[in-house]
Amino acid sequence: MNTPFKEAVTICKTLLRNGYDAHVINAPLQQEILKESKEMAVDIACEPDVNTLVKLFPDVRPCPDERAMAVLEENGIIFRFYALDMETSSHPELAQLRVTPTMMARMPKSERLQMRISGFGSPLETGDKYEGFANVTDCGEIRLLGLPDETLRHNYLLAVRALRFAANFDVDIEPNTWLAIVRASSRVLDYVPSTEIMNEWRKVAAESMHRFVKLLFDAHILQGLIPEVAALACVTQRRDDDGPEETVFEHTLACMRHYPEGSFHHDWLGTMAMLFHDVGKLYTGEYFDGRWTFYQHHRVGAKVTRKILRRLHFLPEDIDLLCHLVRHHMRFQFMLTDRGIRRFKALDEYPRLIEMTRANIAAHGASPTYYNHNQKYLARADTPEQMLEPLLNGNQIMQETQLAPGPLVGIIREALLQAQIAGDVADEAGARSFVREYAKRNAM
Repeated sequence: MNTPFKEAVTICKTLLRNGYDAHVINAPLQQEILKESKEMAVDIACEPDVNTLVKLFPDVRPCPDERAMAVLEENGIIFRFYALDMETSSHPELAQLRVTPTMMARMPKSERLQMRISGFGSPLETGDKYEGFANVTDCGEIRLLGLPDETLRHNYLLAVRALRFAANFDVDIEPNTWLAIVRASSRVLDYVPSTEIMNEWRKVAAESMHRFVKLLFDAHILQGLIPEVAALACVTQRRDDDGPEETVFEHTLACMRHYPEGSFHHDWLGTMAMLFHDVGKLYTGEYFDGRWTFYQHHRVGAKVTRKILRRLHFLPEDIDLLCHLVRHHMRFQFMLTDRGIRRFKALDEYPRLIEMTRANIAAHGASPTYYNHNQKYLARADTPEQMLEPLLNGNQIMQETQLAPGPLVGIIREALLQAQIAGDVADEAGARSFVREYAKRNAM
């Protein structure tokens, strides 16, 4: 091993001992280059940034004009430091640098032409959230810089980020960028951790969520990420008994679009609940007598949702909330009695459940009769029950007083309700005593 290589190995060992990954780039090729090159130089790939390198090697200086991030000269030997690919979402072939620009410049021309260069590693991170993208205000669309396929190879998370930008800004994706995303869909699912995808997803505004999910589906990413939801595109239903057919996935997107239009404009979790509210239809669908039925899809859907959210590493409290909303999203869609309204209002997150019902009705284009009825009865739920209905009904009053059906029974019933409101009657035993005494007084 020649001296430049020994020094380079020593530098790598120093970095490794300090907890940073490092290696000599394509050692066999560099050894061949050193035999014929007049310049004594070795290229090293390493994990730390320039500031950290300076702390370990005080003579290191940045390289603003080269793809290398820093350079160190010692004993007539030049050591160039290149950024080691640390992106969890990059293509595996980029995890190891094989050829650098400085190695290419030092190689004999004939050999250089025979080399097949696949890339020079991951670009240096600048911390800019729009890094890798053209300025949308200049081009009016979402476009990856450079060759889109090559840019994605360095970080496949950019594919999901492009969909997020397109959804939030409500602009189109440049055709070549879009096709590169579609081509890379399987690699996005292979190499990008689901937690990183969800971190991008959480930055999508609630009112833009339906566009984002549609883009995920069209790019064939949703099919691998949440296949249970994507499969709803294969399940059909009618908007009402005589209405047009639609897929459950189309209805889901419509519900997600309508949900933020109500009282919960920025409710990300509520909009996410709309994504899963009909996922149970995939498992409960049954075709009989010319129509589809989905009995108990809300109960089944809550169980399926829990499985999906655990797979996507949601927080436990968010999982419980979303499963609760899916489980009870049908409650407000039926005409409720006073007792039914009280039971509904006792549920956690009932305002969100009301908004889910409103969005569902808007997506179906259905009649809001039951919804309006329940909204009126919500105010009655704040009134104590004993002030709305008497403790004894007409039949019980007749049994207690031995009266025949007639106007007097109605008068006693109304008197009993007024006594309850006044606080003179508090329980059923008191109500029975009250109607007996009232009947005796009016019988004389």
